[in-house]
Amino acid sequence: MLAIEKQPIPHYMAAPQTEAELDYADLAIIDLANAKKPHERMELAARARDAMIKTGFFYVIGHGYTQEQADRMVDIADVPFAQVSDDEKRVYAGTMKQTGSYQGYKLRNYWHIDGGVRDQLENYNINRDVTKKTHPAALRPLLPEIYEFARFNHFHVLHEVFRLLALGLELPQDTFVNLHGYDAVGESYVRFMKYYPRSDEEEVKSKNVWLKGHTDFGTITILWSQPVAALQIFSSDGTWKWVKHIPNALVINAGDALSFLTAGIFPATIHRVVQPPPDQRQYTRLGAFYFSMTDDNVRLAPLTNSPLVARRLAELSAEKRAEIEKAPTMEEWRKGRTAAYGQTELRKSDAGSNVEEEIISGVVVKHYN
Repeated sequence: MLAIEKQPIPHYMAAPQTEAELDYADLAIIDLANAKKPHERMELAARARDAMIKTGFFYVIGHGYTQEQADRMVDIADVPFAQVSDDEKRVYAGTMKQTGSYQGYKLRNYWHIDGGVRDQLENYNINRDVTKKTHPAALRPLLPEIYEFARFNHFHVLHEVFRLLALGLELPQDTFVNLHGYDAVGESYVRFMKYYPRSDEEEVKSKNVWLKGHTDFGTITILWSQPVAALQIFSSDGTWKWVKHIPNALVINAGDALSFLTAGIFPATIHRVVQPPPDQRQYTRLGAFYFSMTDDNVRLAPLTNSPLVARRLAELSAEKRAEIEKAPTMEEWRKGRTAAYGQTELRKSDAGSNVEEEIISGVVVKHYN
């Protein structure tokens, strides 16, 4: 990592970890420091594969980023929210519905949640090529650090996770890596996201849901664990489980694109954000993410050179295989999902009263409330 002169910025005071007794998900912990020797790497690959199949979520530790570096990035993450005026935020607002791109701000009240309640969260999205768009004045001196953060996520975390998952599927270890060129045309990006407390009235109307159950549309999402408990995953027993904070750990989950590429062996994981427990409700919830997508021109068809994927396809009906073969490109999928999210009218699903649907690029997309 390059030596960078750090600009002085305010320190973000994060919430203390909750003392509430919550029903936490049992997630595997993948220690990348234990992936040096060939036999250790194969054992870790099997664990990562099984965790992705079982829950679609796991933690990563031993990634090489220090707690001090992670704390600094949290401070940077707050700058586009706390150090930029509302007027300037509007100047840099994204045009998601028109362009299918998340670059820039997603301002508050853009998404409809439920019961007439709109979201109370802001996010700021920066393409891995930080020069692709201009940024608010307060953020410009910090772009060298954000650039290095994006590269760290891409090369030291994402690629390492992809190599393990490829080995777990009996594929050449760089199979997924080669679909995610850092300099290729695509939309992998850093996201800073800040949730703000809501009124009691809004909590009642939205049933305490801050972001309804959904899947991410990329391949892998990297969340830098933060202390406010609010993230939940939908488990195989039909209940929502909380994701526990582990300092300086990363929370990894699979998205739609990875599910397409593996014929559903690695299913896109359903997750949501809800009101935090009482001892954290007065705090904002600030997070740093890296959302990965394949190169835009990659067709999201199953990787049949994996024996596991080939067997999965053979088990499907001819009708289902024909549907899978109509896979969209990454560009088509990300633009469709980005433009539609929180903006389209959803219809009730036959899957249950709490499931809503929309159709994007010929694929049924479910939302869980």
